[in-house]
Amino acid sequence: MNRDWEDRVTAAWATLDDYPDTASNSSSATGAADFRAVIDALVAELPEDSPLGPFERACAWDSTGHSDRAVPLYREALARGLDGYKGRRAKIQLSSSLRNTGHAEEGVKLLTPELDAPSDELDDAVRACLALCLSSLGRDREGLSLVLGALAPHLPRYQRSMANYARLLVDPED
Repeated sequence: MNRDWEDRVTAAWATLDDYPDTASNSSSATGAADFRAVIDALVAELPEDSPLGPFERACAWDSTGHSDRAVPLYREALARGLDGYKGRRAKIQLSSSLRNTGHAEEGVKLLTPELDAPSDELDDAVRACLALCLSSLGRDREGLSLVLGALAPHLPRYQRSMANYARLLVDPED
């Protein structure tokens, strides 16, 4: 889509917490429905087959407490060819929603290949969401390893030690 549309979508998302009951990720009808209506109006401007439509709608449902309604929309966006940065966001968010709806294993399958994807600013989000999915499956050591590995480069000191500890959680030395 064009830059103007993207700017208006960004501006709409910047107002999410201004709607009653959306700041707490509640499913309250009024504020959440009003926010989703804003997103739906923007989506209505897109070509019918655009992958951005279901993606933005999924994000709106997800952000207003309806992971169950978001899952099929994320899947639709990806099936329509959503790729690049927004495609990666969709995978992260879909995995989170899958976890929230009791399908963490699917989230793990979706995000694990993202560990080897070209690096970008979403790398830590991939690891954090994957860690949550792993934890939901009782695989806490693997999840903690991912979180420590993501955290290590951001520390002012102890980066090497934390990276080693992260590795040792899943690959202990004999």
